[in-house]
Amino acid sequence: MTVSIHVSGDAKAAVERHVPQLVADLVASGITAQDPALWGADAEAEASKRLGWTEAVAISRPLVQQIADLRALFVESGIDNFVLAGMGGSSLAPEVITKTLGVELTILDSTAPEQIRSALADRLETTVLIASSKSGGTLETDSQRRAYESAFRAAGIDPAERIVIVTDPGSPLQKLATDAGYRVFLADPNVGGRYSALTAFGLVPSGLAGADIGELLDEADAFSLNLAEDGADNVGLILGAALAGTQPLRDKTGIVSDGTHVVGFADWAEQLIAESTGKSGKGLLPVVLDLESPELTENLPDVQIVRLVGDAGAFHLRERHPGEVLISGSLGALILTWEYAIAVAGRLLGIDPFDQPDVESAKAAARGLLDDRPEPVAPSFVEGGIEVRGTADVVSAAGTLAGAVDALLAQLPADGYVAVMAYVDRLALPELADLRDLLAARSGRPVTFGWGPRFLHSTGQYHKGGPATGVFLQITADTVDDLAIPDRPFTFGQLIQAQAAGDAGVLAEHGRPVLRLNLTDAANDVPTLFSALR
Repeated sequence: MTVSIHVSGDAKAAVERHVPQLVADLVASGITAQDPALWGADAEAEASKRLGWTEAVAISRPLVQQIADLRALFVESGIDNFVLAGMGGSSLAPEVITKTLGVELTILDSTAPEQIRSALADRLETTVLIASSKSGGTLETDSQRRAYESAFRAAGIDPAERIVIVTDPGSPLQKLATDAGYRVFLADPNVGGRYSALTAFGLVPSGLAGADIGELLDEADAFSLNLAEDGADNVGLILGAALAGTQPLRDKTGIVSDGTHVVGFADWAEQLIAESTGKSGKGLLPVVLDLESPELTENLPDVQIVRLVGDAGAFHLRERHPGEVLISGSLGALILTWEYAIAVAGRLLGIDPFDQPDVESAKAAARGLLDDRPEPVAPSFVEGGIEVRGTADVVSAAGTLAGAVDALLAQLPADGYVAVMAYVDRLALPELADLRDLLAARSGRPVTFGWGPRFLHSTGQYHKGGPATGVFLQITADTVDDLAIPDRPFTFGQLIQAQAAGDAGVLAEHGRPVLRLNLTDAANDVPTLFSALR
């Protein structure tokens, strides 16, 4: 199945304006040939070591049989529960692949102690842990691996028989895994994390869980020629121009699934777009929508709607809103198409799409808090069981929870957005995701929602490096039953609180308005929270 696209309105005008020049500049073939000069002199050093994704299909082929053989070995031994410890690019691609192909894979991309405990309690005797980290030093993944090692040993299971490592060659995790006797899959180091869906990072967890990764590679391969050719019908060029070439720029990209067979694609695309483009005060903000989201009918001038549909060629004949981008295709082909498109978007925006200069700031702040262990900042006030903190422009004059919310939204510029960041156990509090549509309707502006610390490896880059137009609502919760991290001087509960506080601190340092709400009794506090936000 190929990828088809339909554009109209401002998106069509952008395509007509930019694609002929992109074709004349040989951008598509240049990306395929891994030309690092396409994004300017400042980006050349990074781009020269980040374009391996263009040949990921060929490089990954030998992995298919290796993964199938290992899965067969596990299954024959009665081991059939697969858990992935990974963040960002290490988890988002396996999540969309396994959901779309209908196989079970537990995604452990949280540091909430209750969520870790839930995973550890689920069929440990038949579990394989896949610990996946490009750098080999991801704090969340390291902590999750330690928890599983301890649990396996306590159950009389040799961790070397149950832990699989995916990492880059030469990383600290490779050495640790080799010394411990773990099975190791090494990925191509010339591919950045968010572009790694068709490398070992996307394929090993998905294939071990039972997904047909050979077919996934076939889908990408079948469409690769279209993406490499310098022609007006190149879907990668068309999509890139539609996203980043409108005048004035529609710099919020609302993505909605509307008839596609692909499950959760917008969550994967969110990281690809935000981390690639959100820097130097520029960027495209991805906003994951559902079919009832207010943004779909508000006709906001700075929002470009992209619908993932079953058949873009036929969908445009139905009644819809003008100016939308309609795109359809198989999962493998869509992944490769969006990777090309965002590389093209980076060129049009004038940024380096392969670095992420602001991702590390929140990590460093969290590590500093874990090392120094300062006394918690006293709340400005408490309402019910909700502790209220935040930047002075939000909480200084507010004496009520509703007043603090009003003060936060009063800081929202005409071209701004609201970001909701929930550092909680999302298995226990899934209803918090409903805050997104509620705030979008109330504010009349785009709203993003992220589970922490997961989003730090995704939209976290945009929040700090992109346009300074966001206001930020952070939600945390007291830990009821904390969980130790083996051989670490801090617990999972302390880790997630440090990550939240560190993130809020960095946002405040960047001059972003922040409202921090801590639920001391989540079950009773959530209704109070919704009431205040309404």
